Amino acid sequence: MRGVRGQAEVALPGLLVGVVAGAMAGGLTLAAGQPARWAAISALTLAVPLGLLGLGYGLLLARGVFQPGLFAPAGLYWLAGFPVARLVQETATSTLIFGSASLREDVLGFVAYQAIVSLGFAIGFVWTHERVAPYWFVRAARHNPLAAQVLDRYVAHAEVLSRSRRRRRTLRQGERGA
Repeated sequence: MRGVRGQAEVALPGLLVGVVAGAMAGGLTLAAGQPARWAAISALTLAVPLGLLGLGYGLLLARGVFQPGLFAPAGLYWLAGFPVARLVQETATSTLIFGSASLREDVLGFVAYQAIVSLGFAIGFVWTHERVAPYWFVRAARHNPLAAQVLDRYVAHAEVLSRSRRRRRTLRQGERGA
């Protein structure tokens, strides 16, 4: 399976992680005491952009731009993407609820704050993706060579981590015996 379909299959975990993360905004909106309609709109207007950004993350992972275990490139990606997603959410939510797009008075302050929050989001996104995606890649690798390539990178990363843990354990045991 090559081409667009193969890439889409590799990008699916990122899409799903982004959608689920965005949908959680609905729960937070309900917890803040807002009406169910607002919660549903808030969830939808954040789930869509975060899902699309998650899809983009998956495509970049497939192309080798992102590597398992490396946070910095993903952090930069979400540093740019998360504030955009939040701006889309704010604009779309106000349009759907009040009938007109409105942004906060201090847009630059809002974007700066979202950039700060984005690093926490990026950590959560990458952590979740790296726990969900390999299981999907194992399944997809049977018929998708691109998924097999990405899975190979995850396996190589896991082997490096395993060797490193064994080395540290051996060193600790040697220090105790000395």
